[in-house]
Amino acid sequence: MTTKRQSIHGQWSSRWAFIMAATGSAVGLGNIWRFPYLTGEYGGGAFVLMYIGCVLLVGIPIMMSEVLLGRRGRQSPINTMASLAEEEGLTSGWRYLGWMGVVAGFLILSFYSVVAGWTLEYIFQAGSGNFLTATDEEIGEIFDSLLRNPGQLMAMHTLFMALTVIVVAMGVQSGLERAVKFLMPALFILLLLMVGYAMSTDGFEEGVYYLFYPDWSKLSGEGFLAALGQAFFSLSLGMGAIMVYGSYLPDDASIANTSVTIALADTLVAIMAGLAIFPLVFAYGLETGSGPGLIFVTLPIAFGQMPYGQIFGTGFFILLLFAAWTSSISLLEPAVAWLVENRGISRARSAAIAGLIAWVLGIGSVLSFNLWQDYRLFDKTYFDIMEYVTSNIMLPLGGLLIAVFTAWLMSRKAVIEELGLGEGLIFRTWLFVVRYVAPIGVVIIFLHAIGFL
Repeated sequence: MTTKRQSIHGQWSSRWAFIMAATGSAVGLGNIWRFPYLTGEYGGGAFVLMYIGCVLLVGIPIMMSEVLLGRRGRQSPINTMASLAEEEGLTSGWRYLGWMGVVAGFLILSFYSVVAGWTLEYIFQAGSGNFLTATDEEIGEIFDSLLRNPGQLMAMHTLFMALTVIVVAMGVQSGLERAVKFLMPALFILLLLMVGYAMSTDGFEEGVYYLFYPDWSKLSGEGFLAALGQAFFSLSLGMGAIMVYGSYLPDDASIANTSVTIALADTLVAIMAGLAIFPLVFAYGLETGSGPGLIFVTLPIAFGQMPYGQIFGTGFFILLLFAAWTSSISLLEPAVAWLVENRGISRARSAAIAGLIAWVLGIGSVLSFNLWQDYRLFDKTYFDIMEYVTSNIMLPLGGLLIAVFTAWLMSRKAVIEELGLGEGLIFRTWLFVVRYVAPIGVVIIFLHAIGFL
């Protein structure tokens, strides 16, 4: 048996602390903002079923692989991949897989913080009752005017990044664990309240039917690829977050059980978000396929019309903030862990340095909605380029290489030792999926993203 490494950053106090942290990493704007509008765009129930299937066949196996690597290495993703490659007698070039994940997560944080800043602004808008007196056109103008105002976007971006840095600076148990122990239960409670209200509306039955009745004629090839991509990216795979969180996982925790629990919780949040949102859309005669504007334009129209809309609207955007916050701390953590390990500086200072760099990079995303909107490369703004390169190239490639390293290059003994599943049917099924099924799925996503499918 290989001598167990110990993380210098500490570890989660329990398996459940890891589950809440990793679920917090996975649950974010992608679940509550992106999943509902993709469901609306691609026809409802058929998309939902395909999404769940992709989580089972692609998401969970790769998540198990990434957690396995993290716990085996007990370091930042960069140092983990370097150590494991050396342990297996492989080229040191595998450390660049760690670098790619850390850089991808870092770049995502830079523009994610800008979008999360919108939720901060909308908490103020909903709380002040601005949606109650506004017409549909005026609600659309609230969003447009926010994007046109670089000063306001910068202020919200700065505030959200500061919230992220503060939590990460406090450490694994005092910061990350304490934050998710509050934020995740609060997020579920707020979601349940929203679903409870949706159940009281005239549109609830229609919303449930829309979400769970599959009309296969509405699922195109593009819709299938969107479901596959959403399943992969929703679980925060390939960006270093799950790997570094796995490095803090106690030795006696089951990687298989925790990965399945995280994926189920993440999927449950997405389904609950759909149950909270679509009944309101149907009850107030709004458009299901309104795209990214579903949350920031369409839903505020419903909040403006419903009883207690000021309370429910404010609660919904607080929920969205919590989801974004738990994800953002996981995006910053890999870079901070590397700075602590390799530069010998304190966690607080590392968090401040990394947060400042991400904040500076985010300025480009702020300006791409206003002062820089006419400056484009390949018809894409700065924000579009950052989102496209990370989500469509770096993350799929990272997920593919994680699967290859774990299933093809690591010794069978090391994998069995870390997974703790023995060599029975469950292990053989996982190994087959990670070797063949998941990589094929990721390659499909990648080829579609770069225009070959």
